[in-house]
Amino acid sequence: MYKLVELEKDKYEEFVKDNKYKSHFLQSYAWGQFAKEKKNLIPYYVGLNNEGKIEAATLLLQKKLPLGYSYFYAPRGFVLNFEDEAILKCFTQEVVKFIRGKKAIFLKIDPDIIRNRINYLNEKVEIPYDAEKIFKSIVNCGFKHKGFTKNFETMQPRYTFRIDLNQDMDTIKDHFSKTTKQRINKAIKIGCKVEIGTSDDLDKFYELMMKTEERKDFVSYDSSYYKCLYEIYNKDNSMTLFLGKIFPDKILTELNKRREQLQLDIDDISLEQAGKSAKNKVKEYTRQLESVEKDIAKFKEVRQQYGEEIILNAHMIIEYGDKAWVLYAGNENILTETYANYYTYLTHLEYCKKKGYKIYDQFGTIGDLRKENPRLGLHEFKKKFGGDYIEFLGEFDYICNSLMYFAFTKLVPLYRNIVKKKNKKVMKNEISRN
Repeated sequence: MYKLVELEKDKYEEFVKDNKYKSHFLQSYAWGQFAKEKKNLIPYYVGLNNEGKIEAATLLLQKKLPLGYSYFYAPRGFVLNFEDEAILKCFTQEVVKFIRGKKAIFLKIDPDIIRNRINYLNEKVEIPYDAEKIFKSIVNCGFKHKGFTKNFETMQPRYTFRIDLNQDMDTIKDHFSKTTKQRINKAIKIGCKVEIGTSDDLDKFYELMMKTEERKDFVSYDSSYYKCLYEIYNKDNSMTLFLGKIFPDKILTELNKRREQLQLDIDDISLEQAGKSAKNKVKEYTRQLESVEKDIAKFKEVRQQYGEEIILNAHMIIEYGDKAWVLYAGNENILTETYANYYTYLTHLEYCKKKGYKIYDQFGTIGDLRKENPRLGLHEFKKKFGGDYIEFLGEFDYICNSLMYFAFTKLVPLYRNIVKKKNKKVMKNEISRN
Protein backbone atom coordinates (compact mmCIF):
# COMPACT_ATOMS: atom_id res chain seq x y z
CA MET A 1 0.00 0.00 0.00
CA TYR A 2 1.32 3.41 -0.99
CA LYS A 3 1.83 6.04 1.68
CA LEU A 4 3.50 9.45 1.63
CA VAL A 5 6.15 9.75 4.33
CA GLU A 6 8.63 12.42 5.36
CA LEU A 7 12.18 11.14 4.93
CA GLU A 8 15.25 11.64 7.07
CA LYS A 9 18.35 12.97 5.37
CA ASP A 10 20.16 9.64 4.80
CA LYS A 11 17.08 7.86 3.46
CA TYR A 12 16.21 10.77 1.20
CA GLU A 13 19.71 11.15 -0.24
CA GLU A 14 20.02 7.41 -0.74
CA PHE A 15 17.05 7.53 -3.11
CA VAL A 16 17.67 10.86 -4.83
CA LYS A 17 21.42 11.32 -5.30
CA ASP A 18 22.09 8.45 -7.68
CA ASN A 19 18.55 7.87 -8.89
CA LYS A 20 18.64 6.14 -12.28
CA TYR A 21 15.63 8.10 -13.53
CA LYS A 22 16.21 11.61 -12.23
CA SER A 23 18.68 13.31 -9.92
CA HIS A 24 19.42 17.01 -9.73
CA PHE A 25 21.22 19.26 -7.27
CA LEU A 26 18.00 21.29 -6.93
CA GLN A 27 16.39 18.16 -5.46
CA SER A 28 19.24 17.52 -3.05
CA TYR A 29 18.89 17.63 0.72
CA ALA A 30 21.44 20.45 0.77
CA TRP A 31 19.39 22.66 -1.54
CA GLY A 32 16.47 22.42 0.86
CA GLN A 33 18.71 23.51 3.73
CA PHE A 34 20.11 26.37 1.66
CA ALA A 35 16.60 27.50 0.65
CA LYS A 36 15.64 27.50 4.31
CA GLU A 37 18.68 29.56 5.28
CA LYS A 38 18.76 32.14 2.46
CA LYS A 39 15.38 32.08 0.71
CA ASN A 40 13.05 31.95 3.70
CA LEU A 41 11.47 28.71 2.44
CA ILE A 42 10.48 25.65 4.45
CA PRO A 43 11.85 22.36 3.06
CA TYR A 44 9.98 19.05 3.21
CA TYR A 45 11.57 15.81 2.04
CA VAL A 46 8.82 13.38 1.14
CA GLY A 47 8.75 9.93 -0.40
CA LEU A 48 6.20 7.39 -1.62
CA ASN A 49 6.56 4.35 0.56
CA ASN A 50 5.34 1.00 -0.76
CA GLU A 51 5.69 -1.61 1.99
CA GLY A 52 9.09 -0.31 3.06
CA LYS A 53 10.38 0.55 -0.41
CA ILE A 54 10.61 4.16 -1.61
CA GLU A 55 9.38 4.47 -5.21
CA ALA A 56 9.28 8.26 -5.59
CA ALA A 57 10.52 11.30 -3.71
CA THR A 58 10.74 15.05 -3.92
CA LEU A 59 11.96 18.12 -2.14
CA LEU A 60 9.04 20.48 -1.53
CA LEU A 61 9.78 24.11 -0.74
CA GLN A 62 6.99 25.95 1.03
CA LYS A 63 6.61 29.70 0.66
CA LYS A 64 4.32 31.14 3.32
CA LEU A 65 1.91 33.88 2.27
CA PRO A 66 -0.47 36.21 4.12
CA LEU A 67 -3.67 34.83 5.72
CA GLY A 68 -2.02 31.47 6.37
CA TYR A 69 -1.82 30.51 2.69
CA SER A 70 1.27 29.18 0.97
CA TYR A 71 2.50 27.72 -2.27
CA PHE A 72 4.87 24.82 -2.84
CA TYR A 73 7.64 24.31 -5.37
CA ALA A 74 9.46 21.09 -6.24
CA PRO A 75 12.52 22.39 -8.10
CA ARG A 76 13.30 20.04 -11.00
CA GLY A 77 11.00 17.55 -9.27
CA PHE A 78 9.70 14.95 -9.01
CA VAL A 79 12.32 12.21 -8.62
CA LEU A 80 10.65 9.15 -10.09
CA ASN A 81 10.11 7.22 -13.31
CA PHE A 82 7.94 9.62 -15.32
CA GLU A 83 7.15 6.87 -17.81
CA ASP A 84 5.24 5.05 -15.08
CA GLU A 85 2.00 7.04 -15.12
CA ALA A 86 0.51 5.04 -12.25
CA ILE A 87 3.37 5.99 -9.89
CA LEU A 88 3.28 9.59 -11.10
CA LYS A 89 -0.47 9.83 -10.50
CA CYS A 90 -0.31 8.18 -7.09
CA PHE A 91 2.59 10.35 -5.94
CA THR A 92 0.89 13.52 -7.21
CA GLN A 93 -2.30 12.67 -5.33
CA GLU A 94 -0.40 11.99 -2.11
CA VAL A 95 1.70 15.18 -2.41
CA VAL A 96 -1.40 17.29 -3.13
CA LYS A 97 -3.15 15.79 -0.11
CA PHE A 98 -0.08 16.69 1.98
CA ILE A 99 0.11 20.34 0.83
CA ARG A 100 -3.67 20.92 1.03
CA GLY A 101 -3.28 20.33 4.75
CA LYS A 102 -1.00 23.37 4.80
CA LYS A 103 -3.40 25.72 2.92
CA ALA A 104 -1.53 25.44 -0.37
CA ILE A 105 -2.74 27.59 -3.25
CA PHE A 106 -0.76 25.59 -5.80
CA LEU A 107 2.17 23.26 -6.37
CA LYS A 108 4.76 24.03 -9.05
CA ILE A 109 7.04 21.46 -10.70
CA ASP A 110 9.52 21.80 -13.56
CA PRO A 111 10.82 18.27 -14.15
CA ASP A 112 14.20 17.52 -15.68
CA ILE A 113 12.50 16.03 -18.74
CA ILE A 114 14.05 16.87 -22.12
CA ARG A 115 11.63 17.86 -24.87
CA ASN A 116 14.18 18.49 -27.63
CA ARG A 117 17.91 17.92 -27.96
CA ILE A 118 20.10 19.35 -30.76
CA ASN A 119 23.79 18.49 -31.10
CA TYR A 120 26.70 20.75 -32.10
CA LEU A 121 26.06 19.99 -35.79
CA ASN A 122 22.48 21.26 -35.41
CA GLU A 123 21.14 17.72 -35.77
CA LYS A 124 18.23 16.49 -33.69
CA VAL A 125 19.26 13.80 -31.19
CA GLU A 126 16.87 11.03 -30.24
CA ILE A 127 15.62 11.13 -26.64
CA PRO A 128 15.40 7.76 -24.84
CA TYR A 129 11.76 8.31 -23.85
CA ASP A 130 8.53 9.73 -25.28
CA ALA A 131 8.54 13.32 -24.00
CA GLU A 132 5.09 14.10 -25.41
CA LYS A 133 3.61 11.07 -23.66
CA ILE A 134 5.16 12.18 -20.36
CA PHE A 135 3.80 15.70 -20.97
CA LYS A 136 0.28 14.26 -21.36
CA SER A 137 0.73 12.09 -18.26
CA ILE A 138 1.62 15.13 -16.15
CA VAL A 139 -1.42 17.02 -17.48
CA ASN A 140 -3.60 13.96 -16.87
CA CYS A 141 -2.52 14.08 -13.23
CA GLY A 142 -4.15 17.50 -12.91
CA PHE A 143 -1.25 19.85 -13.67
CA LYS A 144 -1.61 22.95 -15.84
CA HIS A 145 1.27 23.65 -18.23
CA LYS A 146 2.64 27.21 -18.01
CA GLY A 147 3.68 27.43 -21.65
CA PHE A 148 6.77 26.94 -23.78
CA THR A 149 8.61 30.05 -22.66
CA LYS A 150 11.69 31.23 -24.54
CA ASN A 151 13.72 33.31 -22.10
CA PHE A 152 14.20 33.30 -18.32
CA GLU A 153 10.57 33.78 -17.30
CA THR A 154 10.46 30.54 -15.31
CA MET A 155 11.90 29.55 -11.93
CA GLN A 156 14.66 27.55 -13.66
CA PRO A 157 15.98 27.94 -17.22
CA ARG A 158 13.91 26.04 -19.79
CA TYR A 159 16.95 25.74 -22.06
CA THR A 160 20.54 24.79 -21.40
CA PHE A 161 23.65 23.30 -22.99
CA ARG A 162 24.86 19.92 -21.79
CA ILE A 163 28.07 18.09 -22.65
CA ASP A 164 28.06 14.30 -22.56
CA LEU A 165 31.11 13.37 -20.47
CA ASN A 166 30.90 9.73 -21.56
CA GLN A 167 32.79 10.92 -24.66
CA ASP A 168 36.60 11.00 -24.51
CA MET A 169 38.16 14.40 -23.90
CA ASP A 170 39.63 14.68 -27.41
CA THR A 171 36.16 14.24 -28.92
CA ILE A 172 34.69 16.80 -26.55
CA LYS A 173 37.36 19.38 -27.47
CA ASP A 174 36.97 18.59 -31.14
CA HIS A 175 33.37 19.83 -30.86
CA PHE A 176 34.54 23.26 -29.69
CA SER A 177 34.21 26.03 -32.25
CA LYS A 178 37.35 27.05 -34.15
CA THR A 179 37.56 30.41 -32.35
CA THR A 180 37.18 28.73 -28.95
CA LYS A 181 40.15 26.45 -29.68
CA GLN A 182 42.22 29.43 -30.82
CA ARG A 183 41.34 31.48 -27.74
CA ILE A 184 42.14 28.63 -25.35
CA ASN A 185 45.51 28.19 -27.07
CA LYS A 186 46.22 31.91 -26.70
CA ALA A 187 45.36 31.79 -22.99
CA ILE A 188 47.74 28.86 -22.52
CA LYS A 189 50.46 30.59 -24.54
CA ILE A 190 50.44 33.72 -22.37
CA GLY A 191 50.67 31.60 -19.21
CA CYS A 192 47.11 31.68 -17.92
CA LYS A 193 46.69 29.40 -14.93
CA VAL A 194 43.54 27.99 -13.35
CA GLU A 195 43.50 27.03 -9.68
CA ILE A 196 40.89 25.65 -7.30
CA GLY A 197 39.99 28.27 -4.72
CA THR A 198 38.90 28.03 -1.09
CA SER A 199 36.39 29.83 1.09
CA ASP A 200 38.99 32.57 1.46
CA ASP A 201 38.48 33.41 -2.23
CA LEU A 202 34.72 33.93 -1.98
CA ASP A 203 35.06 37.68 -1.49
CA LYS A 204 36.99 37.90 -4.76
CA PHE A 205 34.37 35.71 -6.43
CA TYR A 206 31.65 38.06 -5.19
CA GLU A 207 33.56 41.09 -6.49
CA LEU A 208 33.74 39.52 -9.95
CA MET A 209 30.06 38.58 -9.84
CA MET A 210 29.21 42.22 -9.13
CA LYS A 211 31.27 43.37 -12.11
CA THR A 212 29.52 40.81 -14.31
CA GLU A 213 26.17 42.01 -13.01
CA GLU A 214 26.95 45.61 -13.92
CA ARG A 215 28.11 44.60 -17.39
CA LYS A 216 25.36 42.11 -18.24
CA ASP A 217 22.49 43.89 -16.46
CA PHE A 218 21.17 41.04 -14.32
CA VAL A 219 20.36 40.75 -10.64
CA SER A 220 22.78 38.89 -8.39
CA TYR A 221 22.86 38.23 -4.65
CA ASP A 222 24.78 39.54 -1.68
CA SER A 223 28.04 37.93 -0.60
CA SER A 224 26.40 35.97 2.25
CA TYR A 225 24.29 34.09 -0.34
CA TYR A 226 27.34 32.62 -2.06
CA LYS A 227 29.20 31.95 1.19
CA CYS A 228 26.22 30.08 2.62
CA LEU A 229 25.78 28.03 -0.56
CA TYR A 230 29.47 27.12 -0.63
CA GLU A 231 29.48 26.14 3.04
CA ILE A 232 26.32 24.01 2.89
CA TYR A 233 27.27 22.12 -0.26
CA ASN A 234 30.78 21.36 0.89
CA LYS A 235 29.49 19.59 4.00
CA ASP A 236 28.30 16.49 2.15
CA ASN A 237 28.68 17.14 -1.55
CA SER A 238 30.95 19.37 -3.52
CA MET A 239 30.97 22.93 -4.72
CA THR A 240 34.24 23.88 -6.39
CA LEU A 241 35.53 27.36 -7.06
CA PHE A 242 37.83 27.77 -10.08
CA LEU A 243 40.03 30.86 -10.40
CA GLY A 244 41.46 31.93 -13.76
CA LYS A 245 44.65 33.92 -13.29
CA ILE A 246 47.25 35.74 -15.35
CA PHE A 247 50.72 36.92 -14.32
CA PRO A 248 51.82 40.24 -15.87
CA ASP A 249 55.53 39.69 -15.08
CA LYS A 250 55.56 36.43 -17.06
CA ILE A 251 53.68 38.03 -19.92
CA LEU A 252 56.12 40.97 -19.96
CA THR A 253 59.07 38.57 -20.05
CA GLU A 254 57.65 36.84 -23.13
CA LEU A 255 56.73 40.14 -24.78
CA ASN A 256 60.27 41.47 -24.27
CA LYS A 257 61.70 38.31 -25.82
CA ARG A 258 59.34 38.76 -28.75
CA ARG A 259 60.38 42.39 -29.14
CA GLU A 260 64.08 41.48 -29.20
CA GLN A 261 63.51 38.75 -31.77
CA LEU A 262 61.49 41.02 -34.06
CA GLN A 263 64.20 43.69 -33.87
CA LEU A 264 66.84 41.09 -34.79
CA ASP A 265 64.70 39.92 -37.73
CA ILE A 266 64.41 43.49 -38.98
CA ASP A 267 68.14 44.18 -38.53
CA ASP A 268 69.05 41.01 -40.45
CA ILE A 269 67.48 42.38 -43.61
CA SER A 270 69.54 44.89 -45.57
CA LEU A 271 67.06 47.29 -47.08
CA GLU A 272 69.57 48.59 -49.62
CA GLN A 273 69.95 45.14 -51.20
CA ALA A 274 66.51 43.85 -50.35
CA GLY A 275 63.92 43.10 -52.98
CA LYS A 276 60.19 43.66 -52.76
CA SER A 277 59.59 40.47 -50.77
CA ALA A 278 62.17 41.39 -48.15
CA LYS A 279 60.83 44.93 -47.84
CA ASN A 280 57.34 43.51 -47.28
CA LYS A 281 58.80 41.31 -44.53
CA VAL A 282 60.35 44.33 -42.84
CA LYS A 283 57.04 46.12 -43.08
CA GLU A 284 55.24 43.21 -41.45
CA TYR A 285 57.89 42.79 -38.73
CA THR A 286 57.67 46.50 -38.00
CA ARG A 287 53.90 46.28 -37.68
CA GLN A 288 54.25 43.36 -35.26
CA LEU A 289 56.92 45.23 -33.30
CA GLU A 290 54.64 48.24 -32.87
CA SER A 291 51.88 45.92 -31.61
CA VAL A 292 54.25 44.28 -29.12
CA GLU A 293 55.42 47.70 -27.90
CA LYS A 294 51.79 48.64 -27.21
CA ASP A 295 51.23 45.39 -25.31
CA ILE A 296 54.37 45.97 -23.23
CA ALA A 297 53.20 49.45 -22.28
CA LYS A 298 49.73 48.12 -21.41
CA PHE A 299 50.97 45.24 -19.24
CA LYS A 300 53.45 47.50 -17.44
CA GLU A 301 50.51 49.67 -16.48
CA VAL A 302 48.45 46.62 -15.52
CA ARG A 303 51.35 45.28 -13.41
CA GLN A 304 51.66 48.59 -11.61
CA GLN A 305 47.92 48.85 -10.92
CA TYR A 306 46.99 45.23 -10.12
CA GLY A 307 50.19 43.52 -9.01
CA GLU A 308 51.98 40.38 -10.13
CA GLU A 309 48.89 38.12 -10.03
CA ILE A 310 45.43 38.99 -11.35
CA ILE A 311 42.31 36.86 -10.93
CA LEU A 312 40.25 37.47 -14.05
CA ASN A 313 37.60 34.76 -13.61
CA ALA A 314 35.93 32.91 -10.77
CA HIS A 315 33.53 30.09 -11.64
CA MET A 316 31.43 28.12 -9.16
CA ILE A 317 30.75 24.48 -10.10
CA ILE A 318 28.25 22.38 -8.18
CA GLU A 319 28.59 18.60 -8.21
CA TYR A 320 25.82 16.18 -7.31
CA GLY A 321 25.23 12.56 -8.19
CA ASP A 322 26.65 11.88 -11.65
CA LYS A 323 26.34 15.48 -12.89
CA ALA A 324 28.03 18.86 -12.57
CA TRP A 325 26.61 22.33 -13.23
CA VAL A 326 28.36 25.61 -14.02
CA LEU A 327 26.23 27.53 -11.57
CA TYR A 328 27.84 30.98 -11.42
CA ALA A 329 30.63 32.69 -13.36
CA GLY A 330 32.11 36.07 -12.50
CA ASN A 331 34.53 37.84 -14.83
CA GLU A 332 36.74 40.94 -14.74
CA ASN A 333 36.12 43.84 -17.08
CA ILE A 334 39.77 44.08 -18.07
CA LEU A 335 42.10 41.99 -20.24
CA THR A 336 39.35 40.02 -21.94
CA GLU A 337 41.74 39.58 -24.87
CA THR A 338 43.76 37.12 -22.74
CA TYR A 339 40.78 34.70 -23.00
CA ALA A 340 41.38 33.41 -19.49
CA ASN A 341 37.62 32.82 -19.26
CA TYR A 342 37.77 30.23 -22.07
CA TYR A 343 40.67 28.41 -20.44
CA THR A 344 38.85 28.39 -17.10
CA TYR A 345 35.88 26.68 -18.75
CA LEU A 346 38.14 24.07 -20.33
CA THR A 347 39.82 23.40 -16.98
CA HIS A 348 36.66 22.70 -15.01
CA LEU A 349 35.28 20.67 -17.92
CA GLU A 350 38.41 18.47 -17.77
CA TYR A 351 38.09 18.34 -13.97
CA CYS A 352 34.51 17.05 -14.20
CA LYS A 353 35.52 14.48 -16.79
CA LYS A 354 38.36 13.19 -14.60
CA LYS A 355 36.05 12.92 -11.59
CA GLY A 356 33.79 10.58 -13.56
CA TYR A 357 30.71 12.75 -13.94
CA LYS A 358 28.45 11.84 -16.85
CA ILE A 359 26.88 15.22 -17.61
CA TYR A 360 28.31 18.76 -17.59
CA ASP A 361 25.49 21.30 -17.58
CA GLN A 362 26.13 24.98 -18.42
CA PHE A 363 22.94 25.83 -16.54
CA GLY A 364 20.82 28.07 -18.64
CA THR A 365 20.40 29.69 -22.02
CA ILE A 366 17.55 31.04 -24.15
CA GLY A 367 15.11 29.71 -26.73
CA ASP A 368 14.49 33.11 -28.35
CA LEU A 369 17.42 33.36 -30.77
CA ARG A 370 16.50 36.62 -32.48
CA LYS A 371 19.42 38.98 -33.07
CA GLU A 372 17.80 41.71 -30.98
CA ASN A 373 17.60 39.48 -27.88
CA PRO A 374 20.09 41.03 -25.39
CA ARG A 375 20.92 37.56 -24.04
CA LEU A 376 21.96 36.15 -27.41
CA GLY A 377 25.63 36.79 -26.60
CA LEU A 378 25.39 34.51 -23.56
CA HIS A 379 23.82 31.81 -25.73
CA GLU A 380 26.47 32.09 -28.45
CA PHE A 381 29.29 31.91 -25.90
CA LYS A 382 27.98 28.71 -24.32
CA LYS A 383 27.24 27.22 -27.73
CA LYS A 384 30.93 27.49 -28.68
CA PHE A 385 31.80 24.65 -26.30
CA GLY A 386 29.94 22.13 -28.46
CA GLY A 387 27.35 20.85 -26.01
CA ASP A 388 23.88 19.60 -26.87
CA TYR A 389 21.23 22.33 -26.94
CA ILE A 390 18.54 21.13 -24.52
CA GLU A 391 14.91 22.18 -24.19
CA PHE A 392 12.95 21.02 -21.12
CA LEU A 393 9.18 20.55 -20.87
CA GLY A 394 8.77 23.63 -18.69
CA GLU A 395 6.69 24.45 -15.64
CA PHE A 396 3.45 22.86 -14.47
CA ASP A 397 1.14 24.12 -11.72
CA TYR A 398 -1.29 21.98 -9.76
CA ILE A 399 -3.98 24.40 -8.58
CA CYS A 400 -5.41 23.71 -5.14
CA ASN A 401 -7.36 26.95 -4.67
CA SER A 402 -8.58 28.52 -7.93
CA LEU A 403 -9.65 31.87 -6.48
CA MET A 404 -6.43 32.46 -4.57
CA TYR A 405 -4.38 31.18 -7.52
CA PHE A 406 -5.99 33.81 -9.77
CA ALA A 407 -5.26 36.50 -7.18
CA PHE A 408 -1.67 35.37 -6.72
CA THR A 409 -0.76 34.91 -10.39
CA LYS A 410 -2.81 37.73 -11.96
CA LEU A 411 -3.85 40.42 -9.49
CA VAL A 412 -0.71 40.54 -7.32
CA PRO A 413 1.71 40.94 -10.29
CA LEU A 414 -0.62 43.59 -11.75
CA TYR A 415 -0.61 45.49 -8.46
CA ARG A 416 3.18 45.22 -8.21
CA ASN A 417 3.58 46.62 -11.73
CA ILE A 418 1.31 49.57 -10.91
CA VAL A 419 3.31 50.32 -7.75
CA LYS A 420 6.56 49.95 -9.65
CA LYS A 421 5.45 52.40 -12.37
CA LYS A 422 4.17 54.83 -9.75
CA ASN A 423 7.49 54.73 -7.88
CA LYS A 424 9.38 55.32 -11.12
CA LYS A 425 7.15 58.30 -11.90
CA VAL A 426 7.70 59.76 -8.42
CA MET A 427 11.44 59.28 -8.75
CA LYS A 428 11.43 60.92 -12.19
CA ASN A 429 9.52 63.93 -10.82
CA GLU A 430 11.94 64.27 -7.92
CA ILE A 431 14.92 64.19 -10.29
CA SER A 432 13.35 66.81 -12.59
CA ARG A 433 12.63 69.12 -9.61
CA ASN A 434 16.23 68.83 -8.48
